[in-house]
Amino acid sequence: MAYKNLNDCITDLEKHKHLVRIKEEVDANLEMAAIHLRVHEIGGPALLFDNVKGCEFKAASNLFGTMERSRFIFRDTLQTVQQLIALKDNPLGIIKKPLLAFKARMALPKKISGAAVQYAQTTIEKLPQIKHWPMDGGAFVTLPAVYSEDIEKPGIMQSNLGMYRIQLSGNDYEMNKEIGLHYQLHRGIGVHQTKANARNKPLKVSVFVGGPPANIFSAVMPLPENMSELTFAGMLGGRRFRYTYDNGFCLSADADFVITGEVHPHENKTEGPFGDHFGYYSLKHPFPLMRVHKVWHRKNAIWPFTVVGRPPQEDTAFGNLIHELAGNALPKEIPGLKELNAVDAAGVHPLLLAIGSERYTPYIKEKKPQEILTIANHILGTGQLSLAKYLFICSKEDKPQLNTHDIQNYFSHVLERIDFTRDVHFQTKTTIDTLDYSGTEINSGSKVIFAAAGEKRRELSTTVPEINLPDGFSNPKIAIPGVLIIQAKYSAQIQNLKFKIRNSEIPLIVIADDAEFTARTLNNFLWVTFTRSNPSNDIYGIDEFTENKHWGCRGSLIIDARIKPHHAPVLEKDAATEKKIDRLFAKSGSLYGLK
Repeated sequence: MAYKNLNDCITDLEKHKHLVRIKEEVDANLEMAAIHLRVHEIGGPALLFDNVKGCEFKAASNLFGTMERSRFIFRDTLQTVQQLIALKDNPLGIIKKPLLAFKARMALPKKISGAAVQYAQTTIEKLPQIKHWPMDGGAFVTLPAVYSEDIEKPGIMQSNLGMYRIQLSGNDYEMNKEIGLHYQLHRGIGVHQTKANARNKPLKVSVFVGGPPANIFSAVMPLPENMSELTFAGMLGGRRFRYTYDNGFCLSADADFVITGEVHPHENKTEGPFGDHFGYYSLKHPFPLMRVHKVWHRKNAIWPFTVVGRPPQEDTAFGNLIHELAGNALPKEIPGLKELNAVDAAGVHPLLLAIGSERYTPYIKEKKPQEILTIANHILGTGQLSLAKYLFICSKEDKPQLNTHDIQNYFSHVLERIDFTRDVHFQTKTTIDTLDYSGTEINSGSKVIFAAAGEKRRELSTTVPEINLPDGFSNPKIAIPGVLIIQAKYSAQIQNLKFKIRNSEIPLIVIADDAEFTARTLNNFLWVTFTRSNPSNDIYGIDEFTENKHWGCRGSLIIDARIKPHHAPVLEKDAATEKKIDRLFAKSGSLYGLK
């Protein structure tokens, strides 16, 4: 269905019982986020907050909270977009599909007269000031579509649209005049700001909030550099992206809100903290300052937002929808790659699971990682995949039916085959995700590749072996076959543990603050292990050695996944707020019957 605006979508969702209204007054300070989190946890409906305390605007959340709802929103265009993406490697194929070619042409952005855009002006302080987590530094925009243009090649078709969080208030921002613009590595806006800085000119930026759902989603869709996000929005939304200009700033004609402003060269202010999708706070750091020019809004505007935290959250549905749309696009770009999974439960970038072909030396009987190492290096040199911290890769030929989304079975396959004397490969002092605090400083850390190919070399234990633990280590638990979790305080030294454990059926040992919690579920194991460790600093091994600058171990590999003093705090809900929102879930016969 071609929604003209967000209100069209809200009406449609409500009509089909995918959305409920919350009519009671709700505070934007923690309450709205807490309600969203509780509803999302049970796979509940989208929410429309009719009465935001102290604010004239309504707000909506959980719009994309389930795959069922995301498919419903884009039900009329998903197949067309999938077909167009599939033609990427064979663009001439579109000649045989004239209807598809027509739809692609009709998706191009459309410039309209400024007089046709019905906007009123407001100020930053009058927008919903949503604070999501107790330690957040202020109110944030969590579903913005941030628009910028290339100063060397201006115009809509050379623009960038990305979802970079915006801090509206708090810290040292001057209310109504300044807001914070946070973007991470490998983002298109960074290229635009670099070019503007080189000319010592400010970068004009427009922040679109709301509008047709396709416009929101297009800001997170990873697209080739030569493809406009706005054209993609037109294809997915079934309606061309409409825009105009005001004093050189691009305005989306259908967004509910537009904030325009300038980012001046080398002008930063402290942004954060912010409860982020790793399940921890991203801390205070200098990020670009955006000087506010104007704040626009439509009549009856609705402010969309989401809440991020330890996955899975609503942004998980974004990732799932991207995968459904793009299909096998990435494997086609990397020769030999068959499948790749950026594991959501581990925060996406910290952990990649891959399957590739191993065809280099079919004439040699002994199988070992060769081609899959080439593939692994290609993965770590590709866009945002280069932010990955742990990359596991195995050979398709060893088990053709294996897939990366059956995570426990995948780990078993790798751990049965990996040779830790040969198959562990580090990259040190390199870039990792901006939000990952396991490294030594922001954006800095290490990477490791675990490659496995060949015959099965060990059985994996499913029971805790008899081991002699030194003082400070306790409570051993099996998380998944072959993976032992041991509890230890941060003061306990790994060196004291290494010589006490020798068991080939336990190839991987994880040291954690709470062994029972870490081993309780697969997701807990993934989250704790891969978000709380920096490979070069936190990987050890039984009988470890270094040979010609290659590290390996002859016994179990050990990952120290304890929280370190420099790590960011874990996100925890505010008990007082949780108690306050109980009132909304106690009523029967309505949304609030959800528990």
